Amino acid sequence: MARPRLFAGWRGLGLFWAGLVVVLAAGAGTLQMLGPPPPRPVKVAVAVAPPVAPAIPKPVVQAPPKPKPPPNDQPGRDTPGPVSDPDPGLLEPAPGVSSAGSVPIIAMDGRMPMQVYAAGFDRSSQRPRVGLIVAGIGLSDAESTAAIRSLPGGISLAISPYAVAPGKILSLARMAEHEYLLSVPMEPQGYPNNDPGPHALMTNLTPAQNLERLNWVLARVGGYAGVTGALGGMRGERFEAMSDELDPVLAEIGGRGLYWIDTRPGTGPMPKVWSRAIDLVIDEPASQANIDAKLDQLASLAQDRGVALGLATAPRPVTVDRIAAWTNGLTARGLALAPVSALLRPPAKKEVAE
Repeated sequence: MARPRLFAGWRGLGLFWAGLVVVLAAGAGTLQMLGPPPPRPVKVAVAVAPPVAPAIPKPVVQAPPKPKPPPNDQPGRDTPGPVSDPDPGLLEPAPGVSSAGSVPIIAMDGRMPMQVYAAGFDRSSQRPRVGLIVAGIGLSDAESTAAIRSLPGGISLAISPYAVAPGKILSLARMAEHEYLLSVPMEPQGYPNNDPGPHALMTNLTPAQNLERLNWVLARVGGYAGVTGALGGMRGERFEAMSDELDPVLAEIGGRGLYWIDTRPGTGPMPKVWSRAIDLVIDEPASQANIDAKLDQLASLAQDRGVALGLATAPRPVTVDRIAAWTNGLTARGLALAPVSALLRPPAKKEVAE
């Protein structure tokens, strides 16, 4: 006998739908128990900065150099110690076809020979100043060496351009702290009986010819702070008295950073150059009594005027001996022995015609 089928016919269809309803009801109840789904997170748009290109370094612009202060044209040197050796930065080839060697110039940084080659001197001193030049250095090695070693550094020296191989003497002078000048031969009183020698500056020559001779003289030695017409017993008075001939020479000397010592007592400041005139010649005649008297007179002038400058024409033993003794007593008289560079006057101002 056949078994009846459980889901056959309409009865089976009803059971199917009844089961489906039960399943759906159970699902709805489960969802009711679980509650509503949590809200979906809202995406917030974040602004993203665009990539920044690497910074390009700006070119470094160099600031324009600060203008250099005007060069100090005050002569002299405050610091003590030996005088500097000749500096290549203060030299140039001597101009002129017949010239040889090098002549002084103002350095690119403004330094001048009358500063670099000056002897040290304390300018803060309030004591009256007295100076002395001994000329004729280099013509006699023995007398020149004795003078350099015997005299204090405050004594200035004038070197002859006719000295033969004076390098050793000048080196000794610098080490002994002596400031030195170069003697320039010039036409003296009494010419031609008094002959200043070859390459002297003469009143019958043109300014161009005299400047060529001057450059020949300036190239003879190095390391000098100034120039003078004192050459032994001759002092170039005739040439110095002719302003038309002398003025171009002074302009050349001043333009090279040198000072000028006039051998005519009583003359005032010169144009275009730092300068000083001598007050006394102490060794004419070269006797002990005369030298002592003139040195005493020179000290008195310094006490009265505040400044005095003397000249000895040659380093004779008697002259050197008396100068050495005289310098020992200057402090007791309230005086300061000073190199020439500490006694100079500024260039005379040009007078303007009304």
